[in-house]
Amino acid sequence: MAWVYLFVGIVLEVIGTISMKLSQGLTRPGYSVAMFVCYGLSLAAIALALKKLDVSLVYAIWAGLGTALIAAIGIFWFHEPVNLLKVVSIALIVAGVVGLGLVGVGR
Repeated sequence: MAWVYLFVGIVLEVIGTISMKLSQGLTRPGYSVAMFVCYGLSLAAIALALKKLDVSLVYAIWAGLGTALIAAIGIFWFHEPVNLLKVVSIALIVAGVVGLGLVGVGR
């Protein structure tokens, strides 16, 4: 169940970050509230994951996957520029997260 909490926390963090972008500097109340709510729920989910998983594993996966997902969303949804270095960097983040996930499997 700890892994479920971790991935729920990641999804909520990503939604919170998208809401932050859409809030246009906290000038759009609906997105601003969504941002705070999602970040709060994300931290709660991460706290539950930490009951069973190592903090180094949880934080690295949470931060790494969140970063990779937001980078991909930025490219595909917000039409941010993409180049080879950005793609390789995202791939390295994902590879690191997979490696850490393999270390934590069985916990």
